[in-house]
Amino acid sequence: MPTKIRLQRFGKKGQPFYHVVVADSRAPRDGKFIEKIGTYNPRTIPATIDLNLDRALYWLGTGAQPTETTRAILSYKGVLYKNHLLGGVKKGALTQEQADAKFSAWMENKNLKVLQHSQKVQSTKADDMKNRLVEESKKREVIAKAIAEKRAAANVAEAEAAAEAPATDGGETPAENA
Repeated sequence: MPTKIRLQRFGKKGQPFYHVVVADSRAPRDGKFIEKIGTYNPRTIPATIDLNLDRALYWLGTGAQPTETTRAILSYKGVLYKNHLLGGVKKGALTQEQADAKFSAWMENKNLKVLQHSQKVQSTKADDMKNRLVEESKKREVIAKAIAEKRAAANVAEAEAAAEAPATDGGETPAENA
């Protein structure tokens, strides 16, 4: 039975969430599967991937073929690299300790890169928010100046109208005439 490691879609419309499953290649995308080996949420930054590395290695060892997307996920999590190192151990090119040391060094480097990327994204977001706030405050100042000028012009016009009104009435108000 040819098996595939692929994604099974869950979530609402426009809000995808995936399970990483091992399934018969003839089964439908969201149909029957043999084993669930992880989850993938592409909506977070960085994407959240929970994967059972041992089971993924087992299924790769038994000949399960990953789809393009799951191949990228397995590569990102280091499953393909560990499978490569285990192949070297089987051939005698490396010892198990050397392979484990190489893999742990790779994982530390990978985690550092992911952390730096997430910090860069967060700082970029913070900078964008500051820039938007500065632009908005400038726009508010311009609007406030325009309103102040209109009010000043209206006050001047009212003062002129008030100064001219008593001179034209002869000093009497309509209430005094009655």
